[in-house]
Amino acid sequence: MAKNDFLRDVWYYALPGGSLKRGAMVAKTLLGEPIVFARSREGKVFALRNICPHRAVPLSYGRFDGQEIECCYHGWRFDQTGRCKEIPALIEGDSLDLKRFQVKQYPVREVQGNIWIYMASNERKALPATDMEVPVVPFFGDKSYQLVVTLHFPCYLDHAIIGLMDPAHISFVHRSWWWKSGRSLFEEVKAFDPSPYGFTMRRHKIPNVALGYRLIGGGAPETEISFRLPGVRIEHVSTEHHNVCNLTAVTPLSETETEVTTLVYWTTRWITAIKPLIKPFVRAFLDQDRQVVIKQQEGLKYDPTLLLIRDADTQARWYYQLKAEFTRAAAEGRPFNNPVKTQILRWRS
Repeated sequence: MAKNDFLRDVWYYALPGGSLKRGAMVAKTLLGEPIVFARSREGKVFALRNICPHRAVPLSYGRFDGQEIECCYHGWRFDQTGRCKEIPALIEGDSLDLKRFQVKQYPVREVQGNIWIYMASNERKALPATDMEVPVVPFFGDKSYQLVVTLHFPCYLDHAIIGLMDPAHISFVHRSWWWKSGRSLFEEVKAFDPSPYGFTMRRHKIPNVALGYRLIGGGAPETEISFRLPGVRIEHVSTEHHNVCNLTAVTPLSETETEVTTLVYWTTRWITAIKPLIKPFVRAFLDQDRQVVIKQQEGLKYDPTLLLIRDADTQARWYYQLKAEFTRAAAEGRPFNNPVKTQILRWRS
């Protein structure tokens, strides 16, 4: 798939709900589009194209009273649907129809503390065009995350996603006393099944348990890991007494910048007490992926042919196949047909 040809008609991760307070605005660029997110006085989140149709000043530079956004240039006011409600320069009795002036509105949903945005392929038909649902982590119902870390990766979306799902890099990129020593490689044998718009590694006991997993407590941990388009990885780790879920979402900001957000949910109370100590380790773990991607950019400047080898890179192959099928299905106006088949994969890591 060509660069900058991001998937459309899908839900992308936008931002953690906790970063958007009532009566506040946050400006972001997603898929190359300027967007302003705002939360009303009542707590409802909405998103508009961050450009005033009058003189193109970003609306985020204006004022938000908890109901309407006022442009800082001429005071044009827009409601939560993007409709123009007032133009102060007009004299009383002016017949200008304000309905002519509309800022694009984006569908958004807030689930489990996360704000998702639907990026449509057709501005005239912005409502969800597929049956794809907003991702949710299992077991935690409507509870919000307890820890969040966001990092910017200076790369195209595909390289960030493939780097994060790559099973063979762990012993080399994540060499840490608190995770992997890198001294030994073990054979991994995992079963995979197709799942909605992606694939899932079947639940299994975690061999050679790293210190990070031992912190959960409550017995031998088991894990299930799923991936789905456009770039969401969910890992559910459980023991006899506890559950921990990690949701990692990859969102393209532009052709050269990608945002990776990892959120953690847990039931282990004592982990909450030491959360300030855990967060730096989570950030360090994610930054190890970021640093190797930065190094990768040096080689990518020469546009080399990239290799995908057998089982260790099969998940990367599936990712490209999933993207291609999603695009074809949309173009042909037919249901998505998951190309992933049940399979056993083997690699060393």
